[in-house]
Amino acid sequence: MKSFVQHGDTLTVVAPTAVGSGEGVLVGSIFGVAVTAAAGGANVPIKTTGVFNLAKTGSQEWNAGDLVYWDNANKRCTTVATGNALIGVAVAPVPDGAGDTIGRVRLNGAFGFPVAA
Repeated sequence: MKSFVQHGDTLTVVAPTAVGSGEGVLVGSIFGVAVTAAAGGANVPIKTTGVFNLAKTGSQEWNAGDLVYWDNANKRCTTVATGNALIGVAVAPVPDGAGDTIGRVRLNGAFGFPVAA
C-alpha cells in the first residue's frame, strides 16, 4: 500500500521534559514509554503498546483489569480518571501500601484525552 508509513507501536516524539528510559511520556494526547533517555526538547522514541512496569500512586490498590490513567503533573499512573489521560489497564494486582509504587500496565495504544475535572 502506497500510503503506509509504519506500524506505530514505536513513535519518535519531542520530549516535553527530560525523561529516563522506561518512563512515561505524554505529548499532547500521545502516551508512550521512553525507549531511551532524552533531554527536554530532544527527540525520543516511545513505545505506545505493550506491557510495562510503571510508577504509580502509592497507597492506591489496583486490581487486574482496572483502567489506568497518566497523571502528567506527577509523572505516574493512577486509577483516578479526573484530569488524567487514559493509557491502558492494570494486568496484575497491586496492594494499597504506601511503598507500592510500581504497577504493571498494558498500554492501550489508543490516545486518551484527559477526563474533565
